[in-house]
Amino acid sequence: MKNRRRMQLGNLVESIKSKVRSLKPKKGKKPYMKMDKSASVKVEIRSRKARKLIEKTLKAADLSN
Repeated sequence: MKNRRRMQLGNLVESIKSKVRSLKPKKGKKPYMKMDKSASVKVEIRSRKARKLIEKTLKAADLSN
């Protein structure tokens, strides 16, 4: 009885291992082409960075007062 359960458990473990291996991405194959950022996205990123910098500067100025 115990041997049968061990075999079933071993089969289950091997089955899970093979499924996990099949889920891993293959090296060298890219599923999509990487696209360049559009001008509007670049502007949005720059403005977010600027806002964060302004916020940081204002906080530092408030602390020094």
